[in-house]
Amino acid sequence: MSDIDSLWDYGDPAGSEARFRVALAGAAAELRPELLTQIARAQGLQGRYDDAQRTLDEVEPTLGGAPPRVRVRYLLERGRVYNSAGDAVRARPFFADALALAAGDPAEAFYAIDAAHMLAIVAPVEEALAWHRRALAMAEAAADKRARRWRGSLLNNIGWTYHDAGDLSAALDYLERALVARQESGSAEDVRVARWCVARVRRDLGQTAEALAEQLALRAEYEALGQSNAYVEEEIAELRYTKYERRVKGDE
Repeated sequence: MSDIDSLWDYGDPAGSEARFRVALAGAAAELRPELLTQIARAQGLQGRYDDAQRTLDEVEPTLGGAPPRVRVRYLLERGRVYNSAGDAVRARPFFADALALAAGDPAEAFYAIDAAHMLAIVAPVEEALAWHRRALAMAEAAADKRARRWRGSLLNNIGWTYHDAGDLSAALDYLERALVARQESGSAEDVRVARWCVARVRRDLGQTAEALAEQLALRAEYEALGQSNAYVEEEIAELRYTKYERRVKGDE
């Protein structure tokens, strides 16, 4: 099996776990530890933290002779399980060790960026932005296309970090850059989510007309797909209320 990650559907961790287990049943011995790390991740995404820890316990005795990627993925998933279970402090050293192990190997750039991005998630608030920026610099310097695809997520994270800090202009700038990155290498749904984010910040900036036009365009796209999106509908309601409130107050 050449691409373990092709078995992932992050929106369906139970289905992903089932696919990994089918693969595990027929896998060569050298592939089993890496597959187990992803089974542990799928278990963690289902909230089955004890099961995930036990699965990683199966991997741990094999690490002495394992290639760097397996050790990096073990560290990432051990850290993710602790973080998802609410213990960010215990998770942090695992992400730091994963970054140290992967950072010197261009072939592992994707996982090095993953580790840096997880360090941003578990870091104290005053350190998070620096970690986000470090991960972004790594993604922008990477030669590997898969590693460079981290740019959309990282730009999005930085944008929302600025939003939470109240710097709406910086937030809009980074989220617009995230949209460009998604248009370059993301899925159609990734692009729609990025457009929603830009419009959401435009609402906070008082750019109501532009924000409403974008959300209405997104609604039309979802309807054409036979779908609806609750976040889009919520924003349309908020924007229409804002326009109504301004009209009542005589500001429009």
